Amino acid sequence: MSSKMRSDTHFERVLSYFDENGDGKVSPSELRHRVSMMGGELLQKEAEMAIEALDSDGDGFLSLEDLVVLMEGGREEEKLEDLRDAFEMYDTERCGFITSKSLKKMFRRMGDSKSIDECRFMINQFDLNEDGMLSFHEFTIMMH
Repeated sequence: MSSKMRSDTHFERVLSYFDENGDGKVSPSELRHRVSMMGGELLQKEAEMAIEALDSDGDGFLSLEDLVVLMEGGREEEKLEDLRDAFEMYDTERCGFITSKSLKKMFRRMGDSKSIDECRFMINQFDLNEDGMLSFHEFTIMMH
């Protein structure tokens, strides 16, 4: 089974949990009820606003497609945040770039010894603009 199929099945289960009347979409009151069953609190107006913000076809309900966008969008945001945190760990000079010097320092912290030339070589593999440093953009490309 492909990961896409597994993923769709997962999203369908989430939809069916919130979709109490089985019509294939989630209303503000269904959202509010299920959130309260999970120990949360959502006012009717908040539920309506949440659905309005995510409702791609304007019918006032969340569809399977809307849930997929919501759940996958959050994951992308989390991944980007994790990448930013990792980038900042390597940016030991706090200059907004990973330099061969900062990379060498990070390797030393991890108990690995690399020469400045080895670090320069590693950076050059992903240094798109050939400035001798990795920007956050170049770092994200390297990590994908």
